[in-house]
Amino acid sequence: MAHSKPQHDFHLVNPSPWPILMSFAMLSLTLGTALFMHEHKFGEVLMGVGLISILSMMYTWWRDVVRESMVDHAHTPIVRRGLRAGMALFIVSEIMFFFAFFWAFFNASLMPVQPLTDVWAMAKGVWPPKGVEVLDPWHLPFMNTLILLLSGTTVTWAHHALLHNDRKGLIQGLACTVALGIFFTSVQAYEYHHAVFKFKDGIYSSAFYMATGFHGLHVLIGTIFLLVCLLRARRGHFTPEQHLGFEFAAWYWHFVDVVWLFLFMFVYVWGNA
Repeated sequence: MAHSKPQHDFHLVNPSPWPILMSFAMLSLTLGTALFMHEHKFGEVLMGVGLISILSMMYTWWRDVVRESMVDHAHTPIVRRGLRAGMALFIVSEIMFFFAFFWAFFNASLMPVQPLTDVWAMAKGVWPPKGVEVLDPWHLPFMNTLILLLSGTTVTWAHHALLHNDRKGLIQGLACTVALGIFFTSVQAYEYHHAVFKFKDGIYSSAFYMATGFHGLHVLIGTIFLLVCLLRARRGHFTPEQHLGFEFAAWYWHFVDVVWLFLFMFVYVWGNA
């Protein structure tokens, strides 16, 4: 009787080693990255250990969460409501990240000044800075816009198929979305490789790469998120009544889509006018 399941709808999480281990892994990655940037001999090793540790912790921690849902049936309606609130707040925090990057870009573009005369030469009132050869927004950036818009429709198709218990449509929609996410990342990598300005070439390039690169990281994370959902869908983990993992992946992907539209309109098109 001492180990019987409590008669309530809430989920009391079992003791887990992953939070504290993840903290040490993140500390290792942060310190290792800082040391690596300062060319310390142990920086690269510490950074690698931290990255590998984080990836392994992510796998094991989320594996336990999946087991809580699939095996323990701990994700009751009230628990799912709390998890949805948590995911919504997480996306809000991500919005704040991008708000900061847009603020930096708008501050530099609307009121161009010469912040560091000896580092970044900039004619006052000129944006983009003189000598910067900007990217054509109607070439690769426009292609990536179409790719992401199409991926938004395919993930919606997958969600619609899931709600109608169409497993084949769910798998096909997810596979198309993952393929489009990989395609987007490949196009952006090609764009970065052929761009004539680099990250350290000035305020324009730093603001550009920080905003678009941070979004590119989110696309990569979202693609992995959806790939995991695809693997789970093939194993029959999702049902029309309970599919939080896929639902959160779809939310995240739509968030990535919307942010890219703002990046395309303001950083690529308006910022290059």
